Amino acid sequence: MTEKKANTRVEIDPLIAARWSPQAFDPERVVDSETVMALLEAAHWAPSCYNEQPWRFIVCNRHDNEVAWQFALSCLMSINQLWAKNASLLIVACASEVFSHNGNSNRWAQYDTGAASMNICLQATSLGLFAHQMGGFDAERAREIFKLPQELTPMSVIAVGYYGDIEAIEAGLVAGETAARERKPLESHFFRGDLETPYVF
Repeated sequence: MTEKKANTRVEIDPLIAARWSPQAFDPERVVDSETVMALLEAAHWAPSCYNEQPWRFIVCNRHDNEVAWQFALSCLMSINQLWAKNASLLIVACASEVFSHNGNSNRWAQYDTGAASMNICLQATSLGLFAHQMGGFDAERAREIFKLPQELTPMSVIAVGYYGDIEAIEAGLVAGETAARERKPLESHFFRGDLETPYVF
């Protein structure tokens, strides 16, 4: 079940259409160092306010640093641990909330970190991997475990790896894994000129 192409009204880039967030990962297949570097390089070239690049990504690889990987896993909500335990990489995404050039608050830091995270997800898709971003984690535990300074805000944990055996995930997760991808109606989120006029065509 490695393909779940988005059902779109008009054709979009195949890479975007192919990206989805599975829960079945292969615990044995290693993501090699060159591939990890490609993921990070993709994030590195994301746009950011003042080119600040406020993101900080802590890469925890179960195959070369299981201690750090276990720390990251322990930050996840139990429902996410059920499947993320099979991911090769757990990447803790953080946003630096202070501009380095003047020390002022950077209110765009989280937005920009999201852009860099999306680049990781798209690069993973292009390389035949999968990425699943999680908001279900204990941010304070992550802050403590990884000794994050106050200006760094943990935003998500991204599970990355190769697709695995759907039969190996918990029975309660299978329905979501096999269900078609869905989005709310486009008209409820996109508007023409004001918030009163849905963008329709």
